[in-house]
Amino acid sequence: MIGDSESASPALCRLQLGGELRRLRLQAGMKSAQVVRRLIWSPSKLTRLEAGENYVVEPSDVMALCEIYGADADTRALLNGFAAVTKTKRDWWQSPQYRPIIRPGLKAFLGLEATASALHNYESEFVPGLLQTEAYVRAIHQISHAALPPDDVDRLVSIRMTRQEVLLRPRTPLKLIAIVNEAVLRRQVGGAALTRAQLQHIVDLGELPNVRVQVVPYRLGVHPGMAGPFVILKFPKEAALKPIVYLENLADAWVTRRETDVEQYEEAFTDLQALAPGPQESLSLIHTAIKEL
Repeated sequence: MIGDSESASPALCRLQLGGELRRLRLQAGMKSAQVVRRLIWSPSKLTRLEAGENYVVEPSDVMALCEIYGADADTRALLNGFAAVTKTKRDWWQSPQYRPIIRPGLKAFLGLEATASALHNYESEFVPGLLQTEAYVRAIHQISHAALPPDDVDRLVSIRMTRQEVLLRPRTPLKLIAIVNEAVLRRQVGGAALTRAQLQHIVDLGELPNVRVQVVPYRLGVHPGMAGPFVILKFPKEAALKPIVYLENLADAWVTRRETDVEQYEEAFTDLQALAPGPQESLSLIHTAIKEL
């Protein structure tokens, strides 16, 4: 358990708080239905609390749960501290500038990404978000969000670029393993010059000690990533949070915590890592694509 709530981000506090509340409930041998009946809550309220999805958590709600579960004084004080952080601090994506244009599924993902220690990403069509250049991001959004006003496109671009700061966090940069289909290298976005610059950016970031890039070449044929892109998020050991999978499509984005689903995606990613050429050979494939543009 993370013991210093004052220095933790609101996103991490929500996740840690939710995980600890679920642990306490299970330890007390109680089902969710029993808890919500006693507190006269809606079932979704407890579900959101345990999933860390409420941006603001009322300390009174936490104390009510601690009372039911018989939590000791130290645990109550720590969880109350986590709840207090959610009321006094805000994550950057909760600012009035960004809030109106971020879908609920993406909001959930931003909190997870900001607190994750490692991110495993397979992409079949796009350069992984954490490796995209500003020009590449803008070119994508100008097509996929053509109806949006220019100011909103600017905000979406800013969100993507701000997200990338996790790769350069002091002391604990995010460990990224990105695996891409060869189509990502061959598909021009915004023209040849922009695509060349984007591919070179991947090569440059691939030199960071916390970034590993692999390419699945066409010649390998059928592979485990053909069902579509996915992201697996892993968290610091002290956070006691299990890995989570993030998925998105044109209409929506969502996370899944179901253990069988997460295991299936983790197995697929492990198979992709073994199947794809290693980082050096993969970077050579990217260099070849740059020359051929």
